[in-house]
Amino acid sequence: MVRVREQWAVGMAIGIVAVGLVGRPALGREVKLAIHPQKVSAEAGKYALLPPAASLTEADAVSWYDKAVRALPDKTGDKQIQAWLKMPIEQLPTEQAEEALAAYVEGFKCVAQAVKCRDCNWPVWQPGTQVANLDEYRRLAFAIRLWARLELSNGEYEGALLALRMGFGMARQLGQGPTLIQLQVAVAAAAMMSGEVEELVQGADAPNLYAALTGLPKPLVNVEKAIESERKAAFAQFSGKLSSSQLESQMKLVHERTRVIVKRLDGDLALLQCIEALRAHAASHDGQLPQMLAEITEIPVPLDPLCGAAFRYTRTGPTATLASTVPVGGQKTDETQYEITVKN
Repeated sequence: MVRVREQWAVGMAIGIVAVGLVGRPALGREVKLAIHPQKVSAEAGKYALLPPAASLTEADAVSWYDKAVRALPDKTGDKQIQAWLKMPIEQLPTEQAEEALAAYVEGFKCVAQAVKCRDCNWPVWQPGTQVANLDEYRRLAFAIRLWARLELSNGEYEGALLALRMGFGMARQLGQGPTLIQLQVAVAAAAMMSGEVEELVQGADAPNLYAALTGLPKPLVNVEKAIESERKAAFAQFSGKLSSSQLESQMKLVHERTRVIVKRLDGDLALLQCIEALRAHAASHDGQLPQMLAEITEIPVPLDPLCGAAFRYTRTGPTATLASTVPVGGQKTDETQYEITVKN
């Protein structure tokens, strides 16, 4: 019995690491944005963060991800890619970054095919085994983010949108997997793409992605599918060794924390949509931010999905603060706050 509990505790520890607060400062995430006014395009579907329905194929995405993994270069340049992602976008050495990304082209081609597949039938997870290719999916996400950043640094918004579409598409499909640890990779990939949307809204003449963000599924990843899959696997593996109440107690912490992190992702995406509503308002009000969100009438302002109410917003002079709430069961580290000014 002790050995069984130890095995399960190891699994829970892995899960807790997976749903941890890597990259989140102790008091939450605070970001300064200098946005450019921009109206929402009147052309429906002009910008999208997922492949359009008309482009979808009947193939299974998993086979394409297998090919993408096999096409990856060795890990020699991984640390450099991550270093570039941490530096200000205007300091990115574009020629070197482009050279590094050349090694990922074949993998990118495979992911581009994968995200256009209607189905993504991940294999059933066998308890006690490692989930395949998690490190490779992370590497792909970092490289896709660098591609988006490279395009943005050159003012190439169409190219950046291609990269973001691939990244969000991959995140959504990874989130359909049968394990929580794969779902966490999906959330991390989506958060990387959201970081580049933050960069995009600060670009001169950058398109307004309000409609594109509105079009993302809500939630972007399906946490309940992975939770149910792991519950069934746990009960099958430990039936007769641990009681149902013992199993539920062991799993509760990881399940609740994972739900919070998925909600946090949805909240961050809604915040970005709200920022695009602010850009649209500024575009028709002489570059001025509203005194309150209720003044935005051009398009609906999204509510904070974490509480069902308006986001916290205050304006002091030319600067506004926009912030999410802490999810139920969450911590201060789960809060995101933007300090926003307008470039005219």
